[in-house]
Amino acid sequence: MKQLLYKLFDHQYLGREEAREVLQNISLGKYNDAQVASLITVFLMRNISVNELCGFRDALLEVRVPIDLEEYEPIDIVGTGGDGKNTFNISTAACFTVAGAGYKVVKHGNYGATSVSGASNVMEQHGVKFTSDVSKLRKSIEKSNIAFLHAPLFSPAMKAVAPVRKQLGVRTFFNMLGPLVNPVIPKYQLLGVYNLPLLRLYCYTFQETKSSFSVVHSLDGFDEVSLTSEFKIASNTNEKIYTPESIGFKRYSEKELDGGETPEEASRIFDNVLDNKSTSAQKDVVVINAAFAIHVICPDKSLDECIAIARESLESGKAKKTFNRFIEINS
Repeated sequence: MKQLLYKLFDHQYLGREEAREVLQNISLGKYNDAQVASLITVFLMRNISVNELCGFRDALLEVRVPIDLEEYEPIDIVGTGGDGKNTFNISTAACFTVAGAGYKVVKHGNYGATSVSGASNVMEQHGVKFTSDVSKLRKSIEKSNIAFLHAPLFSPAMKAVAPVRKQLGVRTFFNMLGPLVNPVIPKYQLLGVYNLPLLRLYCYTFQETKSSFSVVHSLDGFDEVSLTSEFKIASNTNEKIYTPESIGFKRYSEKELDGGETPEEASRIFDNVLDNKSTSAQKDVVVINAAFAIHVICPDKSLDECIAIARESLESGKAKKTFNRFIEINS
């Protein structure tokens, strides 16, 4: 590690194989916390390269606990986090909205490292017991259209660095990696990123895979469609910048998407959304992210059709019924 750190401190980049080896060694516990923190710090001070990101991803997928749910052709909706916005659990609520509309979802999530509440926090608040038992995950996706994969159960490297990430409390390259290493390797993905260079990096990385994807970035810094500004969507086939108004939505303020100060408060907001008792801002931002996810699965549908499907899932109570079934199966 010492030689690699000197190389990085000298403003050099890792090759793909070097990056893969570093992450494998982290997963094996070969480095101490100070060394891992030093490595993380390098990538806070400069952009990560395509080769480095692909190498890190290679390592995490090689050492993952594999789960075969390929026949369900699921989607994952996930953001990198690290945008500093402390939003409520938008992508998680969007996952249940998409599942409520009848599509299969495999959500890959973790505890919040840079925000109050990550997907695993809100699941835990509702009594969900995390599992890597494939029979239980299959039952969940068959009975409720959704399975939840708690990242540390499937990635030794993620588990190994969790204490360091929590102590640092800032975004790290592991924020970038989380959405790329869903152990199921889902057929469809909607991924949110916190800046435009990372959007480009994700697109390059995903072009090496067989996934159908869209990568989204709101131009005011959110790692999702926030409806607070213009936003960019890049997919396998094209790129486009939208405004909230151009797709029939109001423009909201950042404050209206706040996730609160505790996991309990974030969980209450999440419940209000699924109960159709949330504010317009909270509901609309979930609807539009769910709609773009449905559009990834069904590109022949117009965006207006996808918005209508997502809104009906939420407003009719289908999303909440799906969530209740999921809780029954997974508690």
